[in-house]
Order: sequence, then structure tokens, then C-alpha cells
Amino acid sequence: MKKPRLAVFKFASCDGCQLQFLNAEDEILALGRLVDVVYFPEARGRMLAGPYDIAFVEGSVATPEDARRVVQVREESRFLVTIGACATAGGIQALRNWDDLDRYKSAVYPSPEFIAALSTSTPISEHVRVDYEIWGCPVDKRELLTVVRSLLSGAPPTLPSYSVCMECKRRGNVCVVVAKGEPCLGPVTRTGCGALCPAMNRGCYGCFGPADDQNMRSFARLLTSQGLSPEESIRRLRGINGYVRPWREAVDAINGKKNQDD
Repeated sequence: MKKPRLAVFKFASCDGCQLQFLNAEDEILALGRLVDVVYFPEARGRMLAGPYDIAFVEGSVATPEDARRVVQVREESRFLVTIGACATAGGIQALRNWDDLDRYKSAVYPSPEFIAALSTSTPISEHVRVDYEIWGCPVDKRELLTVVRSLLSGAPPTLPSYSVCMECKRRGNVCVVVAKGEPCLGPVTRTGCGALCPAMNRGCYGCFGPADDQNMRSFARLLTSQGLSPEESIRRLRGINGYVRPWREAVDAINGKKNQDD
């Protein structure tokens, strides 16, 4: 029997999520016995054309070429799995979505007229159908391997989506919100990192996107009670996963209240 064909594609991103495959080290050797990795520019020189059984996509759609290419990837893939904050939520580069891209281009590039870029950075799901999403910045290698194993066995992948607060309880972390009064996105962020920042006595930055049990209204009130101004609260939410819908709506609500107060 032929082994399933696996591909890893890059769009607008930093390559960090792709590197998590390579960081799997010993596990990737076992993976190589189960699948044929036929397209992976980060790891091999020879790229084979589709179709592909499993395609992992890192990065957001940020250029006209991205928008064209992602449609082709979808057409050639049985399962399309987005990996990381850029692919699932638009990434840190989605900060451009609230400003003037031409202003940035003029400030950074000596010849901005040669830069072909869309005015927005958007997740893959806004352009094509996505079968499964793996959140994180970067993704967790264990979650990558879990998804691969599930798809190879014919079972739908299941990843935890409850908040980082649950992980903090498991690890016995002292809550930085209660003990230190420090702003923390943990109550509205899904687990996956092992509560890394709270374990170091720092507030969560929201790397793994929105949890499924979030309460954004209550969270916005929490930020206010900690003395954060509307601008500071918005900066907290408009970070790595700032373009994801629940956090966009929370920012809109904060902006609306700010305008009423003004």
C-alpha cells in the first residue's frame, strides 16, 4: 500500500510553526515511516506536485499571490490543516488591518511601488475551506503529532480548547491576576502552551487564540478593574491573535464605550 502523501506550505509567516515538525526530532523519524513527506521546503530540496492527503498550511494570506496559491493548495488536498496564529487568525501582521498599509510601505521601503501586498492580512479560512485548525505561536509539536495520528487512523482530531486557567490549576501556578494584579489573557485563551508565561509569574499573551469557554464582557471588565485604560486594553487584545472575531468584537465594545465616555 502507498503511504499517505503529506505536504507543508508556507504563506506570510516566520516559519516557526513549520520548525515544530523538525523539533519533534525522534518522532519525525517514526512519522517518516507512516507518510511520504512530498512537499516541505523547510526540510527538503525536492518538491513533488499534488494531490496531497494531508496539507499543513502556515501563514496568513497577505499578497495577491497568496490568495491565488491557497486556492490551488485547497484543490489539491484531501485534508487542509492550518497551523499557527498567522494561518488561523491573521497573525501579528494583521495589525495592518486597522491602519493604512501605504503608510507602512512608505516608511519601510525605499521603493514602495514595487511591493505587492494586500491591505489586509487574513486567516486561511477566509479564503478556502479549512478542515482542522491548530492554534499557537508557535504551535505545540505534540498537538501537531496528535492531528497527524488521528487523520492517519481515520478519526477526527480532538484538541483541548478550554482556557489557560485550567492548565494553571493543574500545574499549581499562583494566579498572577489574583496574587499580583497583573493583566493576563489566560482566562480567554485556549490551552496548549502548558501555561508557560504564568508559570514564570507573567501574564498570558494569548498565543493560542480564544478558548471555547471565554466570557469577553467579563474579561473586559476585569481589565478595567485592574486600572488599564481603553488604549492599554486594546493593545493587550490586538496582539498575536488580535484579528480573531471574539477579540475584535471585544475591542469594538471597548472603543464604543470609550467614545461614549468621551
